[in-house]
Amino acid sequence: MSDRELYCDTCGGVQPFETPPCADGHGVDCPELLCTGCGAAVLIATFTFRPARLADRRRPSAGRHAA
Repeated sequence: MSDRELYCDTCGGVQPFETPPCADGHGVDCPELLCTGCGAAVLIATFTFRPARLADRRRPSAGRHAA
C-alpha cells in the first residue's frame, strides 16, 4: 500500500491517504485512495486529450479589402 498526503474534505485538513487492495489489478497505480482518518474515498482520474483541430480558415485575397 502506498501513502500520500492529500486534502480531505470530510476531515477538513491534510490527511494521509492510502491505496486500498485493488480488485481491478492496478496495484499501487490504483486510482482509488482512502483517507486514513475517516475512510473517505477519492478517485484520481487522468485524462488524455487530443489536440483540437482548428477549422479551415480562408485567407482573404490580397487585392480585396473590407470596406
